[in-house]
Amino acid sequence: MGLLLGTALLPSASAQFNSAGGVDKEGTWYVGEGLKKGDYFSYKMCHVDYKECAQFELDMWIKGDRQVGSETKWLAEVVVYDGNKVIVGEMELGKIAPEPTGGSESLGVYRGAFKSSIAWLSAFATADGSAGGKGPKAFSAASWGKIGNIGGEQVLPLALETVTVPSGTWDTVLIGWKTGGYSSKVWIVDEFPFPVKALTLTHVSEGIPPTEYKFELLDYKENVTSSPFEGIVSTADIFQAQGCETDFERTSSVKKPTKNFSYQVRAFYGPEDPVQGCEMQWLIEFISKYDDTEYLNQVQFDVLVVDDNLTPLRSLAQEEGRQYLYSPSGQHLIDMIVEEEPGTVNYVIWIYGLAPEGIAPSTATDYLKIPLTVYPADGSVIPDVQPTTAIPAWIKNNAGWWADGAIDDNSFVQGIQFLIKEGIMKIPPTAQGTGSSNEIPSWIKQNAAWWADGAIDDNSFVQGIQFLIKEGIMKISS
Repeated sequence: MGLLLGTALLPSASAQFNSAGGVDKEGTWYVGEGLKKGDYFSYKMCHVDYKECAQFELDMWIKGDRQVGSETKWLAEVVVYDGNKVIVGEMELGKIAPEPTGGSESLGVYRGAFKSSIAWLSAFATADGSAGGKGPKAFSAASWGKIGNIGGEQVLPLALETVTVPSGTWDTVLIGWKTGGYSSKVWIVDEFPFPVKALTLTHVSEGIPPTEYKFELLDYKENVTSSPFEGIVSTADIFQAQGCETDFERTSSVKKPTKNFSYQVRAFYGPEDPVQGCEMQWLIEFISKYDDTEYLNQVQFDVLVVDDNLTPLRSLAQEEGRQYLYSPSGQHLIDMIVEEEPGTVNYVIWIYGLAPEGIAPSTATDYLKIPLTVYPADGSVIPDVQPTTAIPAWIKNNAGWWADGAIDDNSFVQGIQFLIKEGIMKIPPTAQGTGSSNEIPSWIKQNAAWWADGAIDDNSFVQGIQFLIKEGIMKISS
């Protein structure tokens, strides 16, 4: 596996810039220039359309030609290392423009990321311009073309730069364009098929634009005569051999405020019964505690496994080589392998705060703990863990009536206050707030409806009650 994207050195101080576009270098370039059988490439990369630019490694070996109808294409063997997953397959690359147009179904999202990043400049520079292609582009050209989807910004050869990436030090031509006032950059090498480095930004109308794609070349070899991927087994094949469920949906869900009520989280996960050694998937949504329809933006977070004292045992961000996970949109998809021992496992969504990537948040840190039962691979049963919160079952009727409008807010609050004060309903210690508002957020009533219907557990309902106490809407006298 290669180094992280952040480890590449900055361009040398001797870089030569030409602000008008075009550099003092003879010759032309196109995507795929010099590509040949036996070439091996390894990239660390990401694209915004795949998990909001979550990094993965893509290794590719040009095996030879493949005839597809009347067209001869390159056949590439590919291995992707994506977190704890290994994906093995093939890609077919065009020869005029080496964009992936076919191959293994399991590589679909990675083909898309490759086409929209490493091969992206093929929209401007191709091997042949006679059949509707763009043709090779001169380094000295004032412009290579315009990007229509961001208002016609010019793609320009900007400078000669020497850059260092994990694969070595390269003499490059910097290709760049402006994105909402910020610079996007791709570094190419004469007579080398693909760029060695890129950092580009999405177009936004205001604020700091998030990364669209970034990559760097980890390794390059030529004249590799036999597959470098011999013996590598895909994670999917391992799962199948272990009898893991692979065709599952994220049908289970949790919707709760965080511990200190700073945020609200809705998490969908599957399979419903996680199994040690098998795959598990999360879709995490960060939403406003005041409005269920409002997603939070620029969320810095992590998914942890913790012990009963909240001591971290595992960090998914660290497994990806990152300080934290990042969700610009407030929705984040996570694939993971369940490594934990069978029994109750405390998964924690830890929110560091809201801020652009690379900037320390000024908002509150908070977390949501989601205890789940992990089952052994041999199918044996784990005893149920009894809940620690004590709520008489008949209170669910009251919650259901309140959610249906048969009981008004004030009557429901007074009833719960009485039950807690008399010790009939027991909840964890909660600091009493002094707020003056009597308005109950809609998500608490929705939680009550779900609880009455058995869709969420007692602890989820109690978190809503704790929120009312902390906000001063419900007052519990000592």
